[in-house]
Amino acid sequence: MVIDLACQLAGVCLVPVPTFFSVEQMGHVFESVPVDAVMSEHPGIFASMLPLRIQRQLETSIGGYGLVLLNPVQEGFQLPENTGKITFTSGSTGRPKGVCLSNQQLMRQAQALAEAVGLENPRHLCLLPLSTLLENVAGIYTPILAAGEIIIPSLSEVGFEGSSSLNPHTFTDIIRRKQPDSIILTPQLLSVLVSAAESGWQPPPSLKFVAVGGGKVSTSVLEKAQQKGIPAYEGYGLSECASVVCLNTAASQKQASCGRPLSHLAIEIEDGEIVVSGNAMLGYVGEPDSWGSERVYTGDLGMLDDDGYLQINGRKKNLLISSYGRNINPEWVESELLAQVTIAECVVFGDAKPYCVALVSPGRVDESTVSLQRSIDLTNAALPDYARIKKWRRLPRKLSTQDNLLTENGRLKRMAIATRYDALINTLYSTQLTENQ
Repeated sequence: MVIDLACQLAGVCLVPVPTFFSVEQMGHVFESVPVDAVMSEHPGIFASMLPLRIQRQLETSIGGYGLVLLNPVQEGFQLPENTGKITFTSGSTGRPKGVCLSNQQLMRQAQALAEAVGLENPRHLCLLPLSTLLENVAGIYTPILAAGEIIIPSLSEVGFEGSSSLNPHTFTDIIRRKQPDSIILTPQLLSVLVSAAESGWQPPPSLKFVAVGGGKVSTSVLEKAQQKGIPAYEGYGLSECASVVCLNTAASQKQASCGRPLSHLAIEIEDGEIVVSGNAMLGYVGEPDSWGSERVYTGDLGMLDDDGYLQINGRKKNLLISSYGRNINPEWVESELLAQVTIAECVVFGDAKPYCVALVSPGRVDESTVSLQRSIDLTNAALPDYARIKKWRRLPRKLSTQDNLLTENGRLKRMAIATRYDALINTLYSTQLTENQ
């Protein structure tokens, strides 16, 4: 946070490197952006990654961070004018895109969020890495503009063990101890809180606003959260629009929606696709053709109702079309499956196939096949026949414990999962398969 704010004051462009990036992806960042210096708790990683560019390495007085100065590279890089921050998308490929944003855009975004949420002097607890643009903007800039307080524990204090697993007790305990007014969660982290509340955990009375983003949230999970005293509100956003686009709030909310657009943004629907204007990115690194556009074609399918609330129907590119010609949004089916407490992870497949199948991870290691089948049957009962899960298999390992299958926000990298589990998926379309394991 200190480095971020100092860069803004000094007029230095900042590139947050996501915590989950592989060495190859970090290398891609340095190939894409004219980086002059790196600050890190582990500067040796960059010294070994860029041996020919190291000028010198210095210790700093900032919380154990080392500073690595690099010999400047002047040629071959293209950035839009006024770029203050470059946030790399946590996309499904090994070469993520660098989204260029100005500091003015980020502050405009934070101000609109502060006005929409309406908390004065909020006490915000950061639970996501600050390299996540949502936490960066809504968890740092927004509380500052609202004259608030920010609590930033280490990821281990939050309960993250390594890069992929979470200790639920540590996670819920830090929320209880710190007594925040607001937190930001991914859908999976909200499910952890709901499960804890159903087992007796009490949300702190201080908690007034829980923003949930990064993926589709099941309506039933949101309802359970509200019933258990967790004030959870679904939102929608993307890096290309400087983070949040729409948000439900205590003053303005509608079930099964992502809320209304923030005050400085406008949404249109073109051929089913969500198009956002009002705070569009400056452009992508090294792609001048993307610079200066006033509208962002999101690639997300959705609709606006008569009251101006946005509904998300999944990714345009993820749309499944069955061999019977039925259009199925896998995120919709997955969110319904994840509403079952027995299911921690799931991926739905079925493009050009006669029926849908799923790979699932149980909430508990010892969850029985019978129990999982019961949960899938309950979900199927609420789905139309063409979207029901006809066959499924248990994943041998949780996706969250494997490299390059999830984005930083917990979104599925569908192509990577389909490639890794191609043989297992094919067995689900075999006539010989009679039972799930």
